[in-house]
Amino acid sequence: MVRWRWLVVAAWAVAGVVAAAVAPRTVQLLNIRGGSDRPSEAIVAERMVQERFDRPLGEFFAVVVEGPAPFDTAGRPAEVLAALAGALRSEQYVSGVITWRDAAEPVFRSADRRRTFFLAALSVPGPEAGAYVEGARAALRSALVRQPDGDQYRVTVTGRAPLDLDVRTVSAEDSRRAELRLLPLTLVILVLAFGALVAALLPLAVGFLAITVALAIIGLIARVTPVSVFVLNMTTMIGLGVGIDYSLLVVTRFREELKRGIRRTEAALRTMRTAGEAVVTSGLTVMVGFAALLLTPLVETRSVGLGGLVVVATAILLCVTLLPALLAIVGRNIDLPRGLARRLAWYHAPLLWEKWARGLQRHPRRALALGGLAIAVLTAPLLFLRIGLPSRHWWPTAAESGRGLELLQEMGAGGVILPLRVVLEVPEGERAAGAARLRGLRRLSDTLAADPRVKQVRSLVTLRPGLSLLEYSLLYGDRERARADLGDFVDAYLSRDGRVTLLDVVPADSVSLGGVMGLVRDVRALADSGVRGLAGAEVHVGGYVAASVDFQDDLLGRFPLMVALILAATAVMLGIAFRSVLVPLKAIVMNSLSVAATFGLIVLVFQHGLGGSLLGLDGPTDAIFVVVPVLVFAVVFGLSMDYEVFLLSRIKEAYDRTGRSDEATMEGLSATASVITSAALIMILVFGAFAFARVLVVQFLGFGLAVAVLLDATLIRMVLVPAFMQVAGRWNWWPGKGWRGREDG
Repeated sequence: MVRWRWLVVAAWAVAGVVAAAVAPRTVQLLNIRGGSDRPSEAIVAERMVQERFDRPLGEFFAVVVEGPAPFDTAGRPAEVLAALAGALRSEQYVSGVITWRDAAEPVFRSADRRRTFFLAALSVPGPEAGAYVEGARAALRSALVRQPDGDQYRVTVTGRAPLDLDVRTVSAEDSRRAELRLLPLTLVILVLAFGALVAALLPLAVGFLAITVALAIIGLIARVTPVSVFVLNMTTMIGLGVGIDYSLLVVTRFREELKRGIRRTEAALRTMRTAGEAVVTSGLTVMVGFAALLLTPLVETRSVGLGGLVVVATAILLCVTLLPALLAIVGRNIDLPRGLARRLAWYHAPLLWEKWARGLQRHPRRALALGGLAIAVLTAPLLFLRIGLPSRHWWPTAAESGRGLELLQEMGAGGVILPLRVVLEVPEGERAAGAARLRGLRRLSDTLAADPRVKQVRSLVTLRPGLSLLEYSLLYGDRERARADLGDFVDAYLSRDGRVTLLDVVPADSVSLGGVMGLVRDVRALADSGVRGLAGAEVHVGGYVAASVDFQDDLLGRFPLMVALILAATAVMLGIAFRSVLVPLKAIVMNSLSVAATFGLIVLVFQHGLGGSLLGLDGPTDAIFVVVPVLVFAVVFGLSMDYEVFLLSRIKEAYDRTGRSDEATMEGLSATASVITSAALIMILVFGAFAFARVLVVQFLGFGLAVAVLLDATLIRMVLVPAFMQVAGRWNWWPGKGWRGREDG
């Protein structure tokens, strides 16, 4: 890389230009729905609705209409509503429209009747529905403009697909906004750390290039396999943090080599043999955590694992190819402007850290006890961890779909967006709308409707109150008459072959998403226990919350295996790198403490709401989404190894030279403390910026990663690790060569 430095720089310049042109298109290729690769019960239910019904209401838009007068059977508001419903009904991707007139249910109108909504069933599968959201919004706006008094009405489109699309849009906006805010702040910290502008610009360039190239590669991958939208924020966070971290270590070591008076090319070579090796070792341990996420069943978690692998691999490649080439070119000009370094020399001078290290050297056991106590206190809230869908802040309220959901909740119809979908199939040769089966269907509907967590049940036997089962059976026996009487409702709730029917269970607005998860489990248990009149029928419970229950169970089932693989792979890699048994075991224990304390703080701030207002939350979430602990463990465990490897590499280097563990620990801590704290401060800024994102999952991850880095760079690396190594002495390096050292004499 040093010999062909100009060619290396030119190659990366070309790659950067191409990536900068390609990367912006990646956001349009990302998957906004996610899901599992296993045919769970909820997925089976969704497929049955989509494939077996003529006008399936499996995927739909909910269109909220607000007017100046009540939406009654006649009058101007009714005409406007009919025009809007007709505009969507004429769209090719819409299979049917259900208004309050079709359903004849009070939930479709507000108490003052000045607000209503209608459902537009889509003829496309869920993953494709997002592509039609903007088209639907445009069609409704056009229809409203054609009305003489259209400016007096307000139309809002919401539903699962609009919510997903707006999450992608908001995520992309948050990523761009975070990058613009972070770059100048990061530059200030790097200038402070290096005391030189040129040295500060190199890590920043590597971090920015790592993000750009990684996003371009992810875009290519997204063309052949689903990649979740959440990879956007994670790539920005990890790419900027890791890219700058690794570059900071390399540039710092290069400047140290130059101070020894050697030539710039030789300094670059020595830097790669020391800091470069540490970067590769550290990067590989980080990649282990991301690779483990590929074993999970969710598109979201696999995508984060894939994105992490790509961006970390890109950062490593940049640090061992482009960076040494640039260092060999820049040489001693890396210290420009030289006057700045003298003014900021106090920041990176080792004297303060030498005093700290000597203090630990004198009282290592006391440091271990106090540090361990602090970690225990921070970890305590983890005992109250509750996994589930959060009770609030789940959807971004700043977007149109989020506002639409709020309007529906004010009407008492928020549960309409995410109902439980109970799909019932009777054996071949029977009719789901036969008198005997309708009796069982009514019994099931009444049982569910009696649950205080349920606001409403929509099924074949609830549409016309007062109608007898015989009358319902006769009605559905003549399909054309039923269509004329009930409109699109019939084809949305009774399959074309008559064997499958659907019950929509609308949760009460007072029940949180976590409470609805409990309702899903209870409905499934009720179906499994058998309902009189439905013997022999297959029952599947689907819908958004049911899918979340399935995903949660899947993910938690695989989590122990993922943890075991990460721990084992990390131990083996560190054991090989440092030729020690105790070092990898100690690293695993320390990293586990860091992760546990991070989980504790996430529970405290989000689940219990302590200090959550500082992040823009107006109350506790009551639960932690299952993806969060899985991702935080995998990412934090890997990132924590960065500082572990940085510190241990210098300690081992000093130990190999002196043979004294106490002096080596002090020297390694003194030499790396300013680098670790500077790198940690940058990481905290990067991750912390996303703790204020408008998507709750991103907030969870941003806060968790920022807190983890803070704990890792302070309590773990600056207190517990050096204190432990002081106590362990020469046993740190058993059974490697020279583990006895000079302390034995």
